[in-house]
Amino acid sequence: MTATGTETGTAGAAVLLADLTTTRVGGPAARLVEASTEQEIIAAVRAADTAGERLLVLSGGSNLLIGDEGFDGTVVHITSTGFTVNDDNATCGGVMVKVQAGQDWDELVEYTVLHAFSGLEALAGIPGSTGATPVQNVGAYGSDVSQTIATVRTYDRETGSTKSFTNFELQFGYRDSLLKRATVDGSPRYVVLTVEFQLGLGRMSRPVKYAELARELGIEVGARTYANDVRRAVLALRAGKGMVLDAPDPDTWSTGSFFTNPIVPADVADTLPEDAPRYPSGTDGEVKLSAAWLIEHAGFGKGFGLSDDAGNAVAGGRASLSTKHTLALTNRGGASATDLLAVARLVRDGVESTFGIRLEAEPLLVNCSL
Repeated sequence: MTATGTETGTAGAAVLLADLTTTRVGGPAARLVEASTEQEIIAAVRAADTAGERLLVLSGGSNLLIGDEGFDGTVVHITSTGFTVNDDNATCGGVMVKVQAGQDWDELVEYTVLHAFSGLEALAGIPGSTGATPVQNVGAYGSDVSQTIATVRTYDRETGSTKSFTNFELQFGYRDSLLKRATVDGSPRYVVLTVEFQLGLGRMSRPVKYAELARELGIEVGARTYANDVRRAVLALRAGKGMVLDAPDPDTWSTGSFFTNPIVPADVADTLPEDAPRYPSGTDGEVKLSAAWLIEHAGFGKGFGLSDDAGNAVAGGRASLSTKHTLALTNRGGASATDLLAVARLVRDGVESTFGIRLEAEPLLVNCSL
C-alpha cells in the first residue's frame, strides 16, 4: 500500500490500539497510518480502499471500544490540528470557526470561551477530537454540537470525492447523525475532514438548560451567565464524576458515558417509580429516561465490579463501573475489552430484568459486541 502520511505499523510489527484509546484496551492493528493533513487523510483512505483492506478511522480514541483481537486492516489515525476564525460578518451572525478533524476538542472549547465566542462552553472537558463530535452529536449538560455546527466537510468513500453537509443534511438526533448511521464497525462512508461552527459573540453563555449545572452556577434554569463561569463549572462537575481525563486516575480510563439515556414510549415510562427522572425527548409520545438512575436502582452502584458482598470481583476486579459515576465503565488497570464487556453485560441485563428497559451502548464497538 502506498499513501502519504506516516506508517507506524506493518503486518509483521503490529501496533496495539490500546495505546490510542482512552479505555487503554484494544488489540493490535495490522497497519497504522498517521495522517496529519486533509491530503494525507484522503490518500490513506483511498489507498486502503484500493487495496481492498478493512478500514478503521480514529483520532482521540475516546468514544470507541476495540476488541482484544484488534483490527486486521488499516487504521487511519487522524492527527490534523488547527482552526481558523472568520469574523467578516461578526456584527450580525457571530463568527465562523473552521476546525481540523484531529483538533483536540477541549482545547477548542477553551479557546472559544477565552476569545468571547459563545456556544460551546457547556461542552468543556469532553475528551476526543473535533471531527468525532458531529458523528455522535456529542452533548452534555443540556447542550450538543448540533446547536452550533454549520457545515461538515467529508471525504465520501463511495464517490471518491469530498462532500460537505449542512446542519440540516446531517439529520442530527440524540447521540446520532447521518454520519454515524453510515458507519459500520468503525468504518465510515464519510470521513470527517473539517467541522465549521457558527458561534455567538460575547462573554455571556447560551441559556443554561440543565438543572444540575444551573444549581452549580447558582442561577435559574434558562438563565445566562458568563461563559467562562459555565466552562469552569462544567469542568468541576465532570471532574467530580471522573469524566475529565486524568492519567493517574483509573476512573477516567473509560469512554465517558457507556450507555445512552433510553428514549421510550410514555406508557413504558409510566411503569417506573414516580421518582424516576423523565425528560422531554423531542418526540411526541416518547420520554427520555436517566440511564444512571436505572443502573443505580437496579442494584449497580458506583464501583460495581470491584467486589460484591462476598468479596468476589467481576473480571477479577480489572474492570468496573466508575467509583465516581455509574454511567462510566472503567479499566482499573490491566483490563481487556472482554473484561469491560463482562461488566457492561451484567449491568445491561440487570436493568432489563428489573425495569424491562434495555440499555444501548453509546461508544462504537469495534470487533466486539455487547
